[in-house]
Formats: sequence, structure tokens, C-alpha cells
Amino acid sequence: MQVTDGKHKGKYLVSTTSPKVRPTARRIREVMFKILFRRVRAKRFLDLCAGAGTVGIEAISRGAIISTFVERSAKMCSFIKTNLKSCNIKEGHGEVIEMEVAPFLKKMWKRRRFWDVVYFDPQYDTNYDECLKYFGRGATVTPGAVLVIEHHSDMFFPEKIGVMKRFRVVVQGETTISFYERK
Repeated sequence: MQVTDGKHKGKYLVSTTSPKVRPTARRIREVMFKILFRRVRAKRFLDLCAGAGTVGIEAISRGAIISTFVERSAKMCSFIKTNLKSCNIKEGHGEVIEMEVAPFLKKMWKRRRFWDVVYFDPQYDTNYDECLKYFGRGATVTPGAVLVIEHHSDMFFPEKIGVMKRFRVVVQGETTISFYERK
């Protein structure tokens, strides 16, 4: 995998070869960041179910001031840290948290911690409901913030999830990305 644009363009990132891990395809990342271009620069980016951290590192490369990576696997967290080092991203710009997403969202809701762009890409067979409940309440997203959900094209999400309203859907083969904005 390679960073597709920005300050770290062309840098190679390490990941696992496990069939359980489904990295975000290059084309999906390119399309997503074309849509989010102005919303990422000088903003806080949250990469949920981060895997090897590719999407969050893309955000930093494209001008995000910080990316927070949330991943439940210790092995994948070590890949994120390795990738941050190989891109010379300083510690204050990349925060790695080893934790399940739902408890993380609950904790951040209580602490009133927010991000400008939230990217959520769980395994396709995951039950999204508990996390969507937190997003619907406005957990982790500031007013005007964007939530991007990557999911299988067979899945459908409602136009409104609580305070979040869908403004765009992009389908690329079997993968779809749904964009929501907090009003």
C-alpha cells in the first residue's frame, strides 16, 4: 500500500497479509479525499477500525493536524506505529488507541472529545447499530463535521442517523462509502 497524495505521497505502508483484514482500496481513498479535500486540511481526523492506519495517514499527508487511530488488534496497532515512523510523522500528530470502537465512542461521548472528520470502516459482517447510535447522538463529531462509513454495497444506511444527515454515497464495485454531515 502506498500513500496516494500530499506530503507523504508515494511512501509505502506495511500491513498484514491476513485474509481477515480488508485494507481500504487505493481508488476508494482517492475518491473519498477528493470529496473531503477542504474538510481535512488543518482538521482533526478519527480513523475507527484503523487496520494499518492507511486512511488516517492519508489524512495527515493531506494536511490534517492530527489523526487518531482506534484499532482493537495489538498487532495492527504496531503496524500503525511502524507506518507513522516510516512517514516521519511526529508523535503529536498520530495518536494510536488499542480499543474496541463502541467502548471508545462511549468514553469520548462522556469526555466530550470531538473530531472534524470520522472515518468508520469495520468488518462488513459487523453489527453497526451500537456505533451508529453514538454517531446519531453526535458522539465524537462537532457541528459541521463529517462521518464517512465504508461498507459493502449490499448494505443500506438511512438518510438520517440522529443528528447526522447523509449528503453523498459513492459506489465502487462491492464497496460503498456513505458521507454524513452533522447539522
